[in-house]
Amino acid sequence: MIDSLVEQIEARFSELEGQMADPAVISDRGRYAEVGREYRELQPAQALAGEWRTLKDDLEGARELLEEGEDPELRKLAEEAPGRLAELEEEIRLAMVERDPNDVKNVLVEIRAGTGGDEAALFAGDLYKMLTRYAEERGFSTEALSQSAAEVGGFKEVTFAIKGEGAYSIFKYEGGTHRVQRVPETESQGRIHTSTATVAVLPEAEEVEVQIDQNDLQIDVYRSSGPGGQSVNTTDSAVRITHKPTGVVVSMQDEKSQLQNKERAMRVLRARLYERELAEQQAKVASERKAQVGSGERSEKVRTYNFPQGRVTDHRIKHTSHNLDGVLGGALEEFTDALAAEEKRQRLESAASAA
Repeated sequence: MIDSLVEQIEARFSELEGQMADPAVISDRGRYAEVGREYRELQPAQALAGEWRTLKDDLEGARELLEEGEDPELRKLAEEAPGRLAELEEEIRLAMVERDPNDVKNVLVEIRAGTGGDEAALFAGDLYKMLTRYAEERGFSTEALSQSAAEVGGFKEVTFAIKGEGAYSIFKYEGGTHRVQRVPETESQGRIHTSTATVAVLPEAEEVEVQIDQNDLQIDVYRSSGPGGQSVNTTDSAVRITHKPTGVVVSMQDEKSQLQNKERAMRVLRARLYERELAEQQAKVASERKAQVGSGERSEKVRTYNFPQGRVTDHRIKHTSHNLDGVLGGALEEFTDALAAEEKRQRLESAASAA
């Protein structure tokens, strides 16, 4: 089984190397990008396959030589290699688990203050800083799309885009309900309050992926307003788009141009409709849906940030970090790596049970 998988990996990797040097492929930008993406995705599996093949050959050679006489180094190799080969086989299978087709996409992130009043709004602001800093550290760019600031600071809600190949594969695990436990600055008795904020992570959909009939849209324009109802614009530049078949409503007012607000609203609408379509597809395959780590369901409590104890706990994988300040500063990689590994294990189990 593993021999044939290693052969498949090596053959496909060699084929991709040849295509990347093919002038016909190089001259086709779309095709070259597609081949390059698959090549980069296959590299980790190819490296593991190479290590497995080398170690397997070394083990066979060591066993042959040990039949002719004892050698301490060869004996050590013969004893240790089988364990490492078994580990490599598991790693190769995990590396070859079918990826989520949305993993390469840009994402739209919506953060909303939940229960907890002012403290929830401040926490929503903390999550916004955490995710944008993490995006920057990973080499992605961010673009603010819409925000509703709270008077005390933070946000009632904020929507922003994270751009770069593979953004969804990193940030999809942030979807869900985040909970904070801390003493608010306004709390004179020093009591710990619990507040929440929800994060929705949507793969950004292209126009060709979500066909929207203009007749299904109700577009309203109105004057945008600032904090306290103050008018910040004397023209009807704010836009509200209602998708009548589903009832999905998107409003945008941050830009001075009605055209820009409409364009941003359509981006968010496409992403929300795409997510609905995905959810419907996944609901038809219940076992697969359960295997998805961090599915982004709003009711799912994914993580708790406990300030008195300086810890962050991810409830999906029971992983705890005692670097609270670092995590809120964007150091999320340990959570992303652990969640990605768990998702792969779940997908592998699902694939094995379906076989």
